[in-house]
Amino acid sequence: MVARVTTTAPSRLQQPIVAGIVTALVGFTSSFAVVIAGLRAVGASAEQAASGLLALTVIFGLGIVVLSVRTRAPITLAWSTPGAALLASMAASYHAGWAAAVGAFVVVGVLIVVTGLVPALGDLISRIPTPIAQAMLAGVLITLCLAPMRSLVDAPVLTIPVLVVWLAATRWLPRWALPLAMVTALVVIGVHVAVNGADDAAPTNWLPSLTFTVPELDLAAIVGLAVPLFIVTMASQNIPGVAVLSSFGYATPWRAAMTVTGVGTIVAAPFGGHAINLAALSAALAAGDEAGPDRSRRWIAGVSAGITYLVLAALSGVLVTIAAIAPGGLVEAVAGLALLGTFAAAIVGAFTAVETRVPAALTFVAAASGVTFFGIGGAFWGLVIGLVAHAVLRVGKSAETDG
Repeated sequence: MVARVTTTAPSRLQQPIVAGIVTALVGFTSSFAVVIAGLRAVGASAEQAASGLLALTVIFGLGIVVLSVRTRAPITLAWSTPGAALLASMAASYHAGWAAAVGAFVVVGVLIVVTGLVPALGDLISRIPTPIAQAMLAGVLITLCLAPMRSLVDAPVLTIPVLVVWLAATRWLPRWALPLAMVTALVVIGVHVAVNGADDAAPTNWLPSLTFTVPELDLAAIVGLAVPLFIVTMASQNIPGVAVLSSFGYATPWRAAMTVTGVGTIVAAPFGGHAINLAALSAALAAGDEAGPDRSRRWIAGVSAGITYLVLAALSGVLVTIAAIAPGGLVEAVAGLALLGTFAAAIVGAFTAVETRVPAALTFVAAASGVTFFGIGGAFWGLVIGLVAHAVLRVGKSAETDG
């Protein structure tokens, strides 16, 4: 009898602990390249991008532990991957500077907190027609999703191994496809540097460190960066995150989650963090059956994921330094592979419904164009144009029906 209890108890803990570790490993390795690309695109130096990666990982790792222990549910958090892709898409059009970007990140955090305190604001976000929101996301993502093809043309010898590993793993080990592609890219970068040497100007700060930036409130950055970043984070991360948890029978503590993620974003912003939110896709790994048959103990997977993220945070300096010395376009290529699935889903969501296809198309092309008006980027204008077109066409159709 004693032997049976001894062997069963560890196994009851082992499943959720392992599920949490897998959640963190997959979530971190599959998207950190997107975060680096996004922060660098809006003016961050290599040191500031490393600081942002560190701040985000530490803060949402702690947030996961707090929420999971408090709610006894596997509440997992993440950085905003679509939000980072939005930043990356603004590389050619954003000119307000890094301090203004940091100020915009602070505004995003405030808006997230307010959303938790004022449910009507969350309802307003959810009332944006799904095809319009998905079209804006697709327009934002397409720039990075084209990166693998650009890298294939510019550096075929370096890019082909990454693509081959990613494709093979997608076929046989789909969950680990992106981590394996990233590992392959790191090996390729190491071989390239060993053969050709590193740039003398490349950063060499391998240890994790924080760099403080005084936030600057700039109207163009608030409208053109903070507003789209907030909407993308809410529509593509927080709302789906609630749905994922609900599908496994867990109610999301909305106010607590928005308070933790919003305050976390505000705290991380001066150190370079862009946005923290509920996890969406990776949430299923901690909340699903792989975390054990006993649903009442799956909160342990959340705690395990949070602790693992804290350990992974120590790699921030190493990863950003490697990305900085990598051949141009290779890290962006991995980021593009990480976003292909999200891009495909956004395209399907944007253009499936016939009645919203034209407004969605307008939103997509405006967001993808990279154009800037009054210092405000295409993502914001794409949303505005799409909503206006949707309203006009809906009113026109209603008038025809009444007539």
